[in-house]
Amino acid sequence: MHFDIKIVNGTVLDGSGKGVIHCDIGIKNGVITNMDPKLVENATETINATGLTVCPGFIDAHSHSDTYLLLEPSAASKVYQGITTEICGNCGASAAPLNGDYKMPSDWLDKDYAKPWKTVADYRERYAEAQPAINAALLIGHNTLHAGICGYEPRAATPDEMKVMIQTLEQALDEGAIGLSSGLAYPPGSAVPREEIIELSKVVARKGGLYTTHMRSESDGLLESIDEAIDIADRSNIRLQISHLKASGERNWNKIDTAFEKILNAKQHIDIGSDRYPYTAGCTDLDIVLPLWATYGGRDAILDRLRDPEIRNKIRTELIDKPDGHWDNVMVGSTQFEEFKGKYLPDVAETLKMNEVDTLLHLVDEDDLKTGGIFFSMSEDNMWQVLAEPYVSIGSDGSMRAPWGPLSHDHPHPRAYGSHTKFLRAALDEKTVPLTEAIYKMTGLPAEQFNLPKRGFLKKGYAADILIFDPEAIKEKTTYANPHQLSEGMQHVIVNGVHTLDNGKHTPHHGGKFLDRS
Repeated sequence: MHFDIKIVNGTVLDGSGKGVIHCDIGIKNGVITNMDPKLVENATETINATGLTVCPGFIDAHSHSDTYLLLEPSAASKVYQGITTEICGNCGASAAPLNGDYKMPSDWLDKDYAKPWKTVADYRERYAEAQPAINAALLIGHNTLHAGICGYEPRAATPDEMKVMIQTLEQALDEGAIGLSSGLAYPPGSAVPREEIIELSKVVARKGGLYTTHMRSESDGLLESIDEAIDIADRSNIRLQISHLKASGERNWNKIDTAFEKILNAKQHIDIGSDRYPYTAGCTDLDIVLPLWATYGGRDAILDRLRDPEIRNKIRTELIDKPDGHWDNVMVGSTQFEEFKGKYLPDVAETLKMNEVDTLLHLVDEDDLKTGGIFFSMSEDNMWQVLAEPYVSIGSDGSMRAPWGPLSHDHPHPRAYGSHTKFLRAALDEKTVPLTEAIYKMTGLPAEQFNLPKRGFLKKGYAADILIFDPEAIKEKTTYANPHQLSEGMQHVIVNGVHTLDNGKHTPHHGGKFLDRS
């Protein structure tokens, strides 16, 4: 056999979490065709991996890159971390299906796209046309589904609307989506009864998909929210993935052990996994702190409230009286005001000569609800505990970016550039689980959790998504103050047999595919 690519002399970790394998790897037509101690056959390209580690491509178990992959197909922030596949459509928001008056999240909506789309089938076509460097699988966001059919008012779907939601969800699954995600901390999902999620999850279960959830609360109501997620999965007979497992707010840090107990007890009768990023700050739109009643009705309704002096004062009063309003732990992320990006809210307030609450309301108003917020609310000890749990895979919770092009101008959380690199470095430095287990958490485990056929492991017949990295050079460079910095240490990234990163340098060759359940 003549190989397209042959990898020789590397230290091979196959993604199973087991020990080192001493073998060469042969790739042909995008597939691993041989794994033997010594391959003597010729190859169009031979990579000498002496002194380097070879492993499967990393799978980002929790991403929001849905539409960004159409804008910046290089997927640079992810490729340089070794990510070859992303699970998109998380936290209740997905790129498709687009119906009714649904409006995509602000950071997707304000971008220019070459062609429109509506269904998952349309999105797949746009994906193939864009030819991204990495693979993506798509969950269907419950908020996307509900808002497109029922609108943004705080209510449950009517029986007729439920029929349309189910039909739309079935179509999306038939067109290649892998499951349903909820974002129960965000409107309109925050007002939707549990039974609606259960009925939709039953549909997904029949199609062989899974249910992922950004739970209703990750702070004061953490334990009750875990109970709800487990109940939904149990009553739907569906596989559950708890997104970015955490205990937010210092008064809730002591709940993490009880959270573990609840999950382990439930694992005796339902299939549960989770994911987490290796940072102690979360990130979402800054308006997440608004009182729940002020967040319904969609973007225009929220802005109308903020611009009504009487209602704004009511919101202001509630935020000032909020017991957990630790504004010194809040950093401003993306905003139209360049001088405020990456600055803590009290520092911005001092510049504007306002108090913190008035500053926050000023920013979200002036930015038309497009202000990013970075919230330092988690325990470092808890973080490492969560990451060590055997059912927790690594998910960035971040959209891909690049230091160039249309995605280089905002101010993202560093997790977009560094989540997998940071965790890998910690394993190499013996600060978390052993390296073999760490690799499994980024490869084999998420492949199993999301049922990605022939991904996540180095095996004959499996897709040739392969990394070759220098264990001495692996480094996360991104910071909260200066996030747009690529990770270092990945020498070669191969996606479906296409050499995408060569000797640490990006190539113009892209091999990414849209992945479905087949």
